[in-house]
Amino acid sequence: MIFKSPSPAVNIPNISWPEYFLQRMAPLNDQIALIDTESDRQISYAELKQHIQSVALTLQQKGYKKGDVFAIYAPNLLEYVISIQAILLLGGIVTTANPLYTACELEHQLNHSKAICLFTTSDLLAKVNPILNNAAVQEVFVFDDSHSFGSLLLANCDKVFRPAIIDPDKDIALLPYSSGTTGLPKGVMLSHRNLVAHNVQFEAQKDTTYPDNGDHLIALLPFFHIYGITVIMNLGLCNGSTLLITNGFKPKQFLGLIQQYQVQKAYLVPPVILFLAESPLVDDYDMSSMQYIMSGAAPLGEEQVLELRERISCTVCQGYGLTETSPVTHKEPDLLNTKLGSAGVLLPNTEAMIIDTETGKPLGFNQTGELLLRGPQVMMGYLDNPEATASTLDVNGWLHTGDIARVDQDGFFYIVDRLKELIKCNSYQVAPAELEALLLTHPAVTDAAVVPKPDKKSGEVPKAFVVVKQDISTDELISWAARQVASYKRIKEIEFIDQIPKSPSGKILRRVLRNR
Repeated sequence: MIFKSPSPAVNIPNISWPEYFLQRMAPLNDQIALIDTESDRQISYAELKQHIQSVALTLQQKGYKKGDVFAIYAPNLLEYVISIQAILLLGGIVTTANPLYTACELEHQLNHSKAICLFTTSDLLAKVNPILNNAAVQEVFVFDDSHSFGSLLLANCDKVFRPAIIDPDKDIALLPYSSGTTGLPKGVMLSHRNLVAHNVQFEAQKDTTYPDNGDHLIALLPFFHIYGITVIMNLGLCNGSTLLITNGFKPKQFLGLIQQYQVQKAYLVPPVILFLAESPLVDDYDMSSMQYIMSGAAPLGEEQVLELRERISCTVCQGYGLTETSPVTHKEPDLLNTKLGSAGVLLPNTEAMIIDTETGKPLGFNQTGELLLRGPQVMMGYLDNPEATASTLDVNGWLHTGDIARVDQDGFFYIVDRLKELIKCNSYQVAPAELEALLLTHPAVTDAAVVPKPDKKSGEVPKAFVVVKQDISTDELISWAARQVASYKRIKEIEFIDQIPKSPSGKILRRVLRNR
């Protein structure tokens, strides 16, 4: 059975991302586009457009051309926004790297992507300078050096920028790398059409959940992550919002920005939502302006949603997506029609199937299986990795997500777990997310993660890593949980730890826990 979006199909313009982006920015001019919250620097939409065009022209004058790969290895900065959009205007390909990467991790991405130019900061350059000789990088531009990146803003106005001829369907725009929790990261090829489609699809539901003209959006999510690029940066700027650029999550700064700018909408990840729900710091700030919070990148416990709704009286919804889908494929359709625990409904022009994990047979409503997706926001494939591409994208265009899901009669999807993270206990499948959600309902538990533990008799049994906020013994917690689940789902061991290891996007690093 193929599930379709409840929203009518929308027209996707057959144009490049820069053409679409500049068209959307054109009427905004004197509105403030970006504010650097560290330095209070700000630039208007007119200035942003000028900077983008200047950098693109200077890069062209230096001999860079369509198809060249540019790596950005930096925290969130004003210059990040300028650079990524300028490179796309040039017809280049942007690959973004986590600024927490070690030199070796960056080296892998530079070599695999064949990046010939690197944008970074002076601190990060010092960290990775030794490996640059091992990569194909020909030139480095340093954001915080006026003689380096600053020179790109001084384009020769006598020269005319020659826009590249871009095929929206076939030309790569972004090359983010998947999380790499299993094996080396893979380069995800996102086309110009993917980016345009994502923007149009997200906005099509025309409700109050997307960035609007005059909104202040805290750019907390890292721009190296697809969520930060396409939801915060692209959607925000296309709709006339002002981005408040922050460098990492600093609790007091984050709360202060909400209060100072009367922030109404926030696009966050579960760890930040957990902070908002439980930190005593929140009581020291005025949160009354907040109307809507969207959570993505990882599942959010129902208990956390209820706690936050009660605490700051705002709507908290979940969305769903993958780097491979640009990323959003599901979100809540409106603030009056939400379902607790749901990732929402399919965006326009998006189709889904749920298939049996053993037989591959399509399933129907309220049946649990692997989620498959198809739509114009789905990636072209993995760079130079035909095997991984073939195992993820089938011949009919279906992307196999590796996520276990179900859909109800109203078209709302519920993500149960990752397929490859399922625990096989006595041949029964146990979903870690189900046990984690259960543990999070206990008043003594702050956070939890469940992983498989090898067992000679059962094959695998569930083991939980738990962060607690009040005294309780492991035996008490095991007994409490055992009373609420089937025998094969019972947690056999609990280990208390100070913090659950998670990626910058909020996903539990189960590999780290399994290897403890």
